[in-house]
Amino acid sequence: MAVPDRPVVVSTLVADGLVGSFGLGVAAEVFAYDRRHLGLPAFDFAPVTEHPGLVRTDTGLAMSVEHGLDRLVASDIVTVTAWERLDRAPSPAVLDALRAAHARGAVVVSQCSGAFVLAATGLLDGLRATTHWRYTGELAARHPAVRVDPAVLYVDNGRLITGAGTAAGVDTLLHLVRREWGAAAANALAREMVVPPHRDGGQAQFIDAPVAQVQDDLLGAVLEWAQAHLADDLTVDLLARRALMSPRTFARRFKAATGTTPHAWLLTQRLAAAEALLEGSDAPVEEVARLVGFGTAAGFREQFARRRGVSPRAYRQTFRRAARQGDGDRAA
Repeated sequence: MAVPDRPVVVSTLVADGLVGSFGLGVAAEVFAYDRRHLGLPAFDFAPVTEHPGLVRTDTGLAMSVEHGLDRLVASDIVTVTAWERLDRAPSPAVLDALRAAHARGAVVVSQCSGAFVLAATGLLDGLRATTHWRYTGELAARHPAVRVDPAVLYVDNGRLITGAGTAAGVDTLLHLVRREWGAAAANALAREMVVPPHRDGGQAQFIDAPVAQVQDDLLGAVLEWAQAHLADDLTVDLLARRALMSPRTFARRFKAATGTTPHAWLLTQRLAAAEALLEGSDAPVEEVARLVGFGTAAGFREQFARRRGVSPRAYRQTFRRAARQGDGDRAA
C-alpha cells in the first residue's frame, strides 16, 4: 500500500452500545500512534459512526466520535470492531458506506463478530471468512453464501480480511501491517506492543496450550533449535529425536502446544525468514531459498506466491521501493 503524498487514512466503524472496547483499542494501538521510526507510514486514524456524538462501548465507556460515515469513502483502511448485539442489524446507510469504501479501493477488515456487518454488505459472498468460534455457526446460518472457516485466526481475501475473536484482532492487524509494509516493520511494531510478531492465519483459534507457554522446556528448546537451522532438512523424525520422543508423540505434543503441525510451523518460519532476507539483503532468490531450507528455488517461489500473493522478486521490489519512499519522506 503506497500512499507517498499523504498519511494512510484509517477509520474504525463504531456504533453506540455495540462497539467492542478491546477491538477499538487494538485498532488504535496499531494505527493511532506515530511509528514512522519503525518503518511504518504516517497514519490518520479516527473512529467513525453513523450519528456523530457520544458513543458507548460494550463496557459502558463513553467517548465522543466526531466523524460520520462520509470519512469511510476517503479511507484507505476500514476496520469493523466486534458487533456486540447480533440482534441489531447494521443500518442500510452503514452497509452502503462500507460497500462504497470497498468499491473505491479501501481494505476492509472485520474483527470478531464484526464479520456479521461485513457479511451483511454481501461483499463476503462466495469467499472464505471467519469470526469468533462461538459465532461461526450463526454466521454460516445467516449468510450461507459465505464459506465460514471456524478453525483459523484470520482469512485474507486481499481487500477483505476477517479476523477471529478478541486477541486474534492483534494477529489480523499485524498480518495486514506485515503484508503492506513488510516483516521488519511488523516485527518492530509487535515488539513495541509486546506481542508475538506473527501467528499464521491457519493456526487454530483455540489450542490446548498457548504458544507462549511452550515450556515443555525440551520441546521449546527444539523449536528454538529448528529456527536456527532452517536450512537443514528438518524432518519430523529428526525433531522428534531431538525432543526424545517418538514421531507420533512429538506430532501430538507439537499440535497441542502450537495449534498447528510441524510441517505447517516450519513452512511459516521459513517464509518469515525469507521475507526478512528479501527485505534486508541482496541475496539472489535461489540463495534465499537455500538459506531458509526450501529444496529448490522453484518450490520456494511456488510456496511464497501461494502464501503471500506475489513472487519473491516482486515482494523485494515492492519493499525496496517503499524503503526509498520512506527515506525520501524523512529527508523532506
